[in-house]
Amino acid sequence: MDRIILPGVGNFSDCASLLEKGGWQVALDGEVRDAGKPLLGICVGMQLLASSSMEGGSTDAEEKNLGLGLIPGKVESLRSLGCVLRVPHVGWNSVSPLTSQDGLFKGIPHDTDFYFVHSFTFVPELEEDVLARTEYGIPVVAAVRRGNVWGTQFHPEKSSRAGLRLLRNFIEGATC
Repeated sequence: MDRIILPGVGNFSDCASLLEKGGWQVALDGEVRDAGKPLLGICVGMQLLASSSMEGGSTDAEEKNLGLGLIPGKVESLRSLGCVLRVPHVGWNSVSPLTSQDGLFKGIPHDTDFYFVHSFTFVPELEEDVLARTEYGIPVVAAVRRGNVWGTQFHPEKSSRAGLRLLRNFIEGATC
């Protein structure tokens, strides 16, 4: 089965605009919603899974800053959520999966460190869509999942062996 990885670096509104202009929103919707292909969003790629974002562009979510809406929720700044630590959050933090049932973290010990670089975070509407958390002055969503859609706020490709294991788990068919 084909799998899709949506990477992301930079600003939510810029990335969303590029996806829209390039026809990628429609293509991803067809592949993920209609064809059921698994998708993994990484960093801003995870944030793009949300319904909307407060980062960049207009503050009117109906006008701009719309995400793919694959997992309902919004992207908010760490500061607006009460984080008093240095922002952007750059560095290694331990990640705590909320369940051992999801195959994305198979073979990865609880509280393993992953590499983060972000100033905004995804806040899902439903707690059941949160797959893992980290602490950075406040609880931060580190990974999400809804059906065939996963996302990580951290960068697995920069997270040494644990990150490579997570990517292999996704490619080889992470399920719950």
